This record gives sequence, structure tokens and C-alpha cells, in this order.
Amino acid sequence: MADWIYFSFLAIVLWGVVGLLQKLGTNRISARSLLVWLTVGFLLILPWFLRGANLFSLGTREVFIGILAGVINGMGSWFLFASLEAGAKASVAIPLTALYPLVTILFATLFLAETLSSMQWVGIVLALAGGVMLSYETEGTQGASS
Repeated sequence: MADWIYFSFLAIVLWGVVGLLQKLGTNRISARSLLVWLTVGFLLILPWFLRGANLFSLGTREVFIGILAGVINGMGSWFLFASLEAGAKASVAIPLTALYPLVTILFATLFLAETLSSMQWVGIVLALAGGVMLSYETEGTQGASS
């Protein structure tokens, strides 16, 4: 199996754990405070990523893209934390926000001229349907979680 499969699987597991931690965090502190502590967590692992990185060989465009991606990622995280803080269930909000690759797919087709197969379009439709079904709540399943 290709190495990327293992990396992808580890990302799934780690993001699954972090989803629980995010909900536990927003039950106790504000979304803003949680984002600050999330940033501290990133800073703690930064030395590991800096080892062997050649940051000074990057051009202005690459640095700008990286910083912009970081800002947008931080804002996305904050909006997720705010939804959890506002009472969203982790079992609904986190998988729903995990549909963000659909936005990437849209931008990739518009700006990068990427094309999708019929099977991939079916997958997109199923993902959207899953998001709708996941976010649907009946009277018995509504309400804030703890």
C-alpha cells in the first residue's frame, strides 16, 4: 500500500480524537480561548516541523499562500468552535464541517481546470445527501449536548 494511505488514516484518527477534545473544550471555555490554546499546541510541535525545513528558499508568493492558508484555517477552526460553544452536537457539527472538501472540489474545477469522473460526481452528491441527513434532527434528537 502507498505511504499516503497510512498518513491519511492517521489524519482521520487524529482528527476524530481532536473533534472530541474540541467539544470538551468548548463546554468549558470560549471558542476564542480554545483557538488560542489550539495555537499553543501548534507552537509546541513547530520545532519538529522546522527541523530540516528550508524556509528561506521560499518565494514571496509561497509565503503569502502559506500565511493566508493559516489565517483561513484559524478562522474556520474558530467558526467550528463557536458552533460547538453555541450548543451544536459534536456528532453533527464536526462531520458536517468535514464536508469542506466539497468547496475545494468546486474551486479546483473552477480555477485549476480539474475534471471529475461520473463516479466522483456521484460521490459528491452522496456526500451532500449525507450532510443533509446528518444535520436533520427530530424533536427527540434536538438540544444542546454536554
